[in-house]
Amino acid sequence: MTLNLLIAPDFAPERFAGWHMLNTLLQKRSGLQLHLLTPASAAEQAQLIAEGKVDAVYANPFDAASMIRDAGYQAIARPVGKSDEMVIATAAGSAANTVEDLQPGCKIALTDNKDVKLIGLRLLEPADLTEADIQWQMVDTYQAAARMAIKGEVDASFFLAEAYHSLSKLTKSQLKALIESKLADITHVLLTSAKVGADAERVKEALVGLTGTPDGQPVLDELGIAGGFEPMTQEDAEFMIDLMDTLLD
Repeated sequence: MTLNLLIAPDFAPERFAGWHMLNTLLQKRSGLQLHLLTPASAAEQAQLIAEGKVDAVYANPFDAASMIRDAGYQAIARPVGKSDEMVIATAAGSAANTVEDLQPGCKIALTDNKDVKLIGLRLLEPADLTEADIQWQMVDTYQAAARMAIKGEVDASFFLAEAYHSLSKLTKSQLKALIESKLADITHVLLTSAKVGADAERVKEALVGLTGTPDGQPVLDELGIAGGFEPMTQEDAEFMIDLMDTLLD
């Protein structure tokens, strides 16, 4: 039986080679057949999951919460010391220097990444801005969000922090960060479906066992997850979901 492993579409394109290397290593170490899925958008990811084609998924925390609660997935692992932070940035030459400088009616570019939007709205609270006060400009990629900010087509853009910090030097030189979150407990999560059954333990052991090994550590470094992965219990997952519910309230 081949299991489909989906990687959430919120990673920089240069990480894709690393995910393919990881998939190959997990197959070798677990003895399982794994087929990697790399959807180009949140909509494509949602469709694959709805069609029941996803057996394991490295999901952003917002999607993970709904998949655990509504679709019966279980959390098995998460990256060590790699929380999902986000950045609000504007053009380097913008008059805005803090989030408080953003006014009702401002335009903000963002991708279809719900946890980034959720955290961003919390960071905008000092500016007394709510979701309804903002003209949202949806884009497909963080590179597009960066371009819109640089050209002055929006007042600011929302980024997953990892995506912001992996932008090219030239692009970053034309941007300035207004704020970066410091949440620490919200991370991407590796989930498995009920179909995977007892094989979930083999996937988890293979993933957690990569840290510090001659073949595993270079792949983790390539993915920007140098600390590797740690097991995640249902209790850990519920704690993270509760934390996100608090953010939503």
